[in-house]
Amino acid sequence: MSPYLASFIVFISIFLFGMTILRIGLNSISTSKLQKWLYLASSTPVRGLLTGALVTAILQSSSAVMVLTISLIAARLLTFRQSIGIILGTNIGTTLTAELMTLNPENLVLPLLLTGFILLQMRHQISFSIGTVCFGLGCIFVSMHGLEALALPLSTLSFFEHVIYETNSSLLYGIGIGTILTALIQSSSATTGITMGFINQDLLSLPAAIAILYGSNVGTCITALMASIGSTKEAKLAAYAHVWINIIGVILFFPLIGLFGSFAASLTSFPDVQLAHVSILFNVLSAFLFLPFTGFFALSIERLHNYRLN
Repeated sequence: MSPYLASFIVFISIFLFGMTILRIGLNSISTSKLQKWLYLASSTPVRGLLTGALVTAILQSSSAVMVLTISLIAARLLTFRQSIGIILGTNIGTTLTAELMTLNPENLVLPLLLTGFILLQMRHQISFSIGTVCFGLGCIFVSMHGLEALALPLSTLSFFEHVIYETNSSLLYGIGIGTILTALIQSSSATTGITMGFINQDLLSLPAAIAILYGSNVGTCITALMASIGSTKEAKLAAYAHVWINIIGVILFFPLIGLFGSFAASLTSFPDVQLAHVSILFNVLSAFLFLPFTGFFALSIERLHNYRLN
């Protein structure tokens, strides 16, 4: 195995570890039970959207919120139709992670890791929670720096050279790469982080990076589908709805990749920040486009998958 490829795998592992630690810390700091939030605040699509966005921002994982939602549906505490708003909200909440990754304050990495490590040794819950957040952020920033540094060496390997060339040549290829990579590593945030590393080294064009971002939205649906296996019909419908929302969103906004890229470029000159801004724009517009039609969409999903729920 190439040492560059081995290093790539290591940095991806550090990123996923950092995300897990960060999520644990944020979850611990929250004094409310997240499942109870989802249960109480999903009576209307708008409230569901706001709650889904907030809980996803706290957990830093749309997949985790989808698993929680499917669990509540399986326990008959939520209905499939109530989950539509939450699903839309998760897509908005996860954009915070992309913005967070663009900070990458190199001078703060060591203090974050040291502070986090020290606080992790304390038994006080708040101190421990803050420590996990600091340590998780430190790991994420280390991995982001490593992935960016590896982008150029990796581009010389024949496989990555081929993928980069094809992605820059075909936006549909980029969507496919984003979908497959996210499904494999189970993290749209990690896919976005990898893409940021390559775009910062001018190896990927902004439209190509946006295509990968689109694909990562589709690839992240695999977690919800897996969580729904063996569950109730309504839980399966929620997983299907998650898939269709993201696929339809990609189809509708695929022609606007160039426009989104131009708009983001007008806001900032930093490629990774441009991509993070596009993530917000795409997911917010997609969510608000679906929001007025949640009832019709839910009925369509029921009919498409041959489930009539009364």
